Amino acid sequence: MFTKSGIRDLHSATHESLDILFRHVGKVPVALLWEPLKGFGFPTLWTQLIHILTVEEAWVHALQGKPFAGLAEGDCSEITELLAAKSRLREETRVYIESLSEAQLNTILAPPPEEWFGEPRSPAFILLHVITHTFHHKGQIVAMLRALGYPAPDTDLQHG
Repeated sequence: MFTKSGIRDLHSATHESLDILFRHVGKVPVALLWEPLKGFGFPTLWTQLIHILTVEEAWVHALQGKPFAGLAEGDCSEITELLAAKSRLREETRVYIESLSEAQLNTILAPPPEEWFGEPRSPAFILLHVITHTFHHKGQIVAMLRALGYPAPDTDLQHG
């Protein structure tokens, strides 16, 4: 069983880690944010950042049965707009977590939302998926930054 405080704290720490990364990306020349790099599913830093935020919004909205528009590259053309979207999503997820009891957090959704794929899961499982997904793409962004000559600072959860 997952605790609400544990999920909330891990989600918060994930966004704090993203804050470090986003601040660093804000120092990279703008042209490099759109520079395609081979070997990545989302080939630019910008599309990776948009993808992280879109996936969090998609899953959290799906858990609540809410539609979502998602972010497109053109929706956020500057780092300040991307940071504002990230802040909004962080708060939306926090409010959702707070709205659940621990029992609700750990209960497998039945029936799952219409657009769901895969086996039914609990909100806790999906929120952990969102967090691990973020770290997967954050790692790709860090690798991309290194390839572009702008190595990222430590963005691990346990950083010094």
